[in-house]
Amino acid sequence: MAIIDQLNTLGIQIPPVPPALAAYIPSKRTGNLIFTSGQLPLVGGKLRKTGKVGAQITLAEAKEEAKQCLLNALSTLLLHIDSLDQIKSVVKLGVYVAGAETFTEQHLVANGASELVAEIFGEKGKHARFAIGVSSLPLDACVELEMTVEVE
Repeated sequence: MAIIDQLNTLGIQIPPVPPALAAYIPSKRTGNLIFTSGQLPLVGGKLRKTGKVGAQITLAEAKEEAKQCLLNALSTLLLHIDSLDQIKSVVKLGVYVAGAETFTEQHLVANGASELVAEIFGEKGKHARFAIGVSSLPLDACVELEMTVEVE
């Protein structure tokens, strides 16, 4: 099944590329790899939620924000390829989670993105990953995601 058909089945639309918030580009291709810059869960250029996971933001909410980060990352890939079908493999996700001092479930926040990758890409979506806690993120976001993919 084509990726666009899978997205339609899931009721997902790829958003426009979020604008860079500082001195960087949204993604960069070198050879057959594309690396995204860190993507925040921006929708229409704004965060839906701000704060720390385990304080102002629940785990379930943070997982949804991680999904939005992933969709934003996918949009930046389309700056370099014509279709998400050109992705041979999702190589790695990196997930940064701004949590309360006692929050230790960063891996579960990252599952929001990892599970969505699996739903969209199937076998091609199996990836390496890191999920780490940080004291803060730009704009007081609760999560930020970077992605590396191999393309045809």
